[in-house]
Amino acid sequence: MAGEEPATGEFADFALGGTGDVYSLLDANEERSGDALRASERELRLIIQSLAGMICIFSPAGELISGNQQLLDYFREPLEEIGRWATNGTTHPDDLEHCIACFTKSLASGEPYDFETRFRRFDGAFRWFQVRGHPLRRPDGEIIRWYGLLTDIDDRKRAEEALRASEIDLRLTLDSLPGLVCTFSADGRFEGGNQRFYDYLDIDRDSAEAWASKGPAHPDDKDRAIAVFREAMITGEPYMYEARARCFDGVYRWFQVVGRPHRDDEGRLVRWYSLLVEVDDRKRAERELEASERNLRLTIDTIPALAWSARPDGSTDFLNQHYLDYVGQPLERLLEWQWISFIHPDDLPSLTAAWTGFRSRGQGGEAEARIRRHDGQYRWFLFRVDALRDEAGDIVKWYGVNTDIEDRKLAEAALQRSETFLAEGQRISATGSFSWQVDSDELTFSAELYRIFEFRPGDVVTLDDIAARVHPEDQALLAARMAEIRSGSDNPEYEIRLVMPSDRVKHVSVFGRIVRHDDGRTECFGAVQDVTLRKQAEEGLHEVRSELAHVTRVLSFSALTASIAHEINQPLSGIITNANTCLRMLAADPPRIDTALETVQRTIRDGRRAADIVARLRKLYSKKTERSDSVDINDAAAEVVALLSADLQRKRVIVRTEFSADLPPIPADRVQLQQVILNMITNAAEAMSGVEGRERALTIRTDRDGSGGIILSVQDVGIGLGGDSPEDVFRPFFTTKPTGMGIGLSVSRSIVESHGGRLWAVPNEGEGATFSFAIPQSAETLEGSAPALDGAGS
Repeated sequence: MAGEEPATGEFADFALGGTGDVYSLLDANEERSGDALRASERELRLIIQSLAGMICIFSPAGELISGNQQLLDYFREPLEEIGRWATNGTTHPDDLEHCIACFTKSLASGEPYDFETRFRRFDGAFRWFQVRGHPLRRPDGEIIRWYGLLTDIDDRKRAEEALRASEIDLRLTLDSLPGLVCTFSADGRFEGGNQRFYDYLDIDRDSAEAWASKGPAHPDDKDRAIAVFREAMITGEPYMYEARARCFDGVYRWFQVVGRPHRDDEGRLVRWYSLLVEVDDRKRAERELEASERNLRLTIDTIPALAWSARPDGSTDFLNQHYLDYVGQPLERLLEWQWISFIHPDDLPSLTAAWTGFRSRGQGGEAEARIRRHDGQYRWFLFRVDALRDEAGDIVKWYGVNTDIEDRKLAEAALQRSETFLAEGQRISATGSFSWQVDSDELTFSAELYRIFEFRPGDVVTLDDIAARVHPEDQALLAARMAEIRSGSDNPEYEIRLVMPSDRVKHVSVFGRIVRHDDGRTECFGAVQDVTLRKQAEEGLHEVRSELAHVTRVLSFSALTASIAHEINQPLSGIITNANTCLRMLAADPPRIDTALETVQRTIRDGRRAADIVARLRKLYSKKTERSDSVDINDAAAEVVALLSADLQRKRVIVRTEFSADLPPIPADRVQLQQVILNMITNAAEAMSGVEGRERALTIRTDRDGSGGIILSVQDVGIGLGGDSPEDVFRPFFTTKPTGMGIGLSVSRSIVESHGGRLWAVPNEGEGATFSFAIPQSAETLEGSAPALDGAGS
């Protein structure tokens, strides 16, 4: 296109912001000298080149004009070749059509574009990018440039794909379960179920949502099911009940319904999960067993066991006295099949099945069940049954003895819980345990340790097998630790690497303790924890810290450059103003020598002041500040007001001073404090530049603080504080002014804090804001929150 600017100018325009800002600032640029413009452009180029994304600039017709260094580094192709992205294979073939369509549509409509696509990197790998573009228009609306930003979102896209795969896998798992699974919200509303749930019950989602009124539940079971469900919704406790439901073939079948609440990390109930397992066969067996006769009859009253006898059909005809005493009931309450009422309900089906099996097979056996004692307590018993046969081999009587095994069952349950806790604890913590018989080198591995070493569970493991898994560089360490064990010393914690058959490397942490048995054997008990994930996390954290340190160094250099430019700008402006005034005085007819001399003196003063600022800024950024001056804060503030009086009058700002008369002098750098006061007054005046219809009043106050130091505040009636928090205005490069650098308040805070003080801002109750700083009378740093001055906003 004709009249196109160089690449540097392109970047300068792009960095300035929207269309209106670009033209207002370009007009201002035309008034600057050539050197100043080139310096500004160089600074804007650095900003563009420092951005994390890839930036490109297109002509109105869509031709690539320029791009930042990140763009060139990614493709490692000339700019002209990158501009052929639609034909040279740079864009992924699957995305090319969509990419061209979006870009072409925006060129035609003039609307911004935003789409995602994959671009080929210089090494041939495709990565996902979010592509956003905006047009730059002239005041008459004509598009003169398109600016595009390419942001790498490859990691996010991979994470999204992994999440979708996980969700699909979870859905397939749920649909493959043999049970019916459904979920409810925290307040009991139906949310959904697996496919087997809908197919087996032959219902749709609407029927499932209305299960309490028109769902498949049996009418006789519905009220009880609703009551249990509602109780669970109120208490938040798990629920379980059995009820009948109409299935796909129209037949009602029994289901065991188990519900469990799911809570978030803070313990709030967020969802209910329910599992329906068909138990129709079991319920039918229970009904059949309940209908059959179960009774026992006689055995010996004197033996210390519950003895009984039964007819060939299984009906009881005798129980010994010990049995009657245990249950606390007379014989007639236990004959036939009445004894089953004293069996624990959970044990009755299995006991009945065992008893039926004995009779069908015609031979005795053993079974376990709990029997209720006269005081209501259930105790475990071992049932031993045998048959008495006649000469023909036919069974004429069954005899049985029930032996109390409660203590044994308690010990078995405790052992089972202990083993379960240990196995689950090892699985969760990725920690396996082992036993090493040092004398015979016999090894015993836990299940989790088999998994860590990737040995086949149950295989015999030898020391050679372990050594074969250990990384070659760690073989010597393992041998040294084993030698310590053989010498009778415990092993403190140490780490080695394992090499798996697939060449994957695992990091494990090993502990070992010696136990000497009474028979003289030495045994080593130890634990091995898989710490591979922790190692990987530590390596990742180290890389992130290195990158962060590099970024911090770059940002620190940028902030230092901006702060020096900001601080010397004000005295240099004073020098230029005084020099111009001196020239006018000398050019007068006759020359006004006295006034010219006075302006020359002011010029010299401002020149020295600029030199002092540079020297003190160097000390400030090296965390060193001279405090040889004894500063009268009122005099220092008055000098700044006098220096700015002409500028304040031009801006129609009325200055009011409320100086406390009995303030002590403070040890401080006078020039630096005056720089802070000047910055505060200048900011206040600029904040009121748009105020019309009311007085542009600026109030400067000084006073003591509670610790004997001094406070100075500057109150305006301007636009107030920008940002979400008063602290935002002190962040580097934060500004509410179109031409501001956003560094003055950040530097001012550094100056005040280097004097042991504090600088803060609060919004006024009406218009404007109040900026204040407090400096201690001694060199110690102020503690606590700085107090507000009279008239400061809350």
